[in-house]
Amino acid sequence: MGTSLKPANIEMPAPPRPNPRPEPRPIPDPNHADCRGVASVLSRVGDKWSVFVIMMLSDGPKRFNELKRMINGISQRMLTLTLRGLERDGLVTRTIFPTIPPRVDYELTELGRGLQQPVKALGEWAIAHLEQIETARTRFDQRNDG
Repeated sequence: MGTSLKPANIEMPAPPRPNPRPEPRPIPDPNHADCRGVASVLSRVGDKWSVFVIMMLSDGPKRFNELKRMINGISQRMLTLTLRGLERDGLVTRTIFPTIPPRVDYELTELGRGLQQPVKALGEWAIAHLEQIETARTRFDQRNDG
């Protein structure tokens, strides 16, 4: 004999009753309530010029032109904007010395020094994986050019 195709359990569960009151929306977790704030911080910290400035200031205060010489490819305007942004975020201080001409030094704050280790780790990771990334880019570009 063959297999029976009769259902073994013919009882159907009762459909759920509609809830007269909808469930209240959960209160947002205060730890995740302001993603925009975190995004603005990450955009500053993740900006390539900010990373370079933080790296260059990691061994002590520098003057503007000294930073400009150390950071290959940065324009005077971009360095000015980057330093202002870092100063605004409390990561860099700007000290003006009353000399002729005035001397201006930039230095990491305590908050900025806290970024040294993550920035250094990111830089080391980029150097260690640069060849792999360039190879992947070349493969991708070759696939998508045709």
